Amino acid sequence: MEYIINIIFIVLLISGLLLFTKNVVQIRRNILLGKPVNRTDNQTQRWKTMFRVAMGQSKMVTRPLPGILHLFVYIGFVVINIEVIEIIIDGVCGTHRVFSVLGSLYTFLIATFEILAALVFLGCVIFFTRRNVVKIKRFLSNDLNGWPRSDANYILVAEIALMAAFLFMNAADFRLQQVHFSHYDLGLSSSAFPISSLLASLYGDASIPFLVMAERSTWWFHILGILVFMNYLPYSKHFHVILAFPNVFYSNLKVKGEFTNLAVVTNEVKAMLDPTFVPPVVEGLTRFGAKDVQDLSWKQLMDAYSCTECGRCTSACPANITGKKLSPRKIMMDTRDRLEEVGSNMTKNGGKFIDDGKSLFGDYISGEEIWACTSCNACVQECPVNIDPLSIIIDLRRFQVMEQSAAPTELNMMMTNMENNGAPWQFAQSDRLNWVNEN
Repeated sequence: MEYIINIIFIVLLISGLLLFTKNVVQIRRNILLGKPVNRTDNQTQRWKTMFRVAMGQSKMVTRPLPGILHLFVYIGFVVINIEVIEIIIDGVCGTHRVFSVLGSLYTFLIATFEILAALVFLGCVIFFTRRNVVKIKRFLSNDLNGWPRSDANYILVAEIALMAAFLFMNAADFRLQQVHFSHYDLGLSSSAFPISSLLASLYGDASIPFLVMAERSTWWFHILGILVFMNYLPYSKHFHVILAFPNVFYSNLKVKGEFTNLAVVTNEVKAMLDPTFVPPVVEGLTRFGAKDVQDLSWKQLMDAYSCTECGRCTSACPANITGKKLSPRKIMMDTRDRLEEVGSNMTKNGGKFIDDGKSLFGDYISGEEIWACTSCNACVQECPVNIDPLSIIIDLRRFQVMEQSAAPTELNMMMTNMENNGAPWQFAQSDRLNWVNEN
């Protein structure tokens, strides 16, 4: 019977890992639909930025309460999952707490895991309360209606349940050690179970069979919960727990406010100014800006998958604050939704995209949204994982102006004046300095 259970565990473990790998490969394919962009320069600065922002959570703690709570959840969940190594070995080999041979080090590790589990539990309860009871303004926005709001709550409830299962598993284990039952008697002191030893009293005078059942059921719930959680991530905004690190590493290191130039346009200007300059030959049609997700860079698409929908960008956006339609968070969510739609289209059609008559600009993001942006970079500054919604907005603007010739009237007037008068104002170049003669 024991071997059958081990085989069942191995089958479930391999199935979970294979499914997760399949989903990750599909997301990677979707990201690589984007255009190439070089983000391999200045490796030293990139590693420093990743350790400071992604690992050190430097941007999270700018808002102390959620920052500290997120730090508890982040560190706790990562460190606690180290114990999954032991659980996997126990599940495959039929052992129990195989690393207990480490003695005092094992006692320290389990105690640390328990304290962190309690902090994760507390942090998630507070986060759930902030979202659903206190109702923080940035979590009430219409762009979170439906699945996004439910997704956040599912994750929080799942993390609360996993931490509770871990602690109650240890509590039942501790009680079985107290009565020196079978292989549970490993001689571990109560100092190894600072939290679960307190919870053990909740089992009262439960019988040994009940305690064994409680320990085994919570053990299975914990490991299967982790496998389910892992395979839920690719469908959730919480995939950022994986992508945050590469996303920050490949983030834009240039000074905020420095825009990129289109190479095709730059070469045309150079040719106009220098008759000896021969622009490089570009094969195929070149689209100015971005109409759909395939026109964006792979880094912009990675940004979309890395967004955790925290809303810090939108809460700092001056356009949104003043009642404009723009929400940088929605820009990223729409980009991800459209990318998922394109990816599903390709999967159904053998890896080839069949035109569905839709596009990111128009069907997901409107002209009103992109022209409400002041290009201030507040959203970029606020993002905890260095996502750049502004770059997507600029590319959508470029498409509307250069491909559709459909810029707002005010902008068309300014560009006409620039072309005719060499200035944004509606008077001749010869009159530009008349103001200096005024008394």
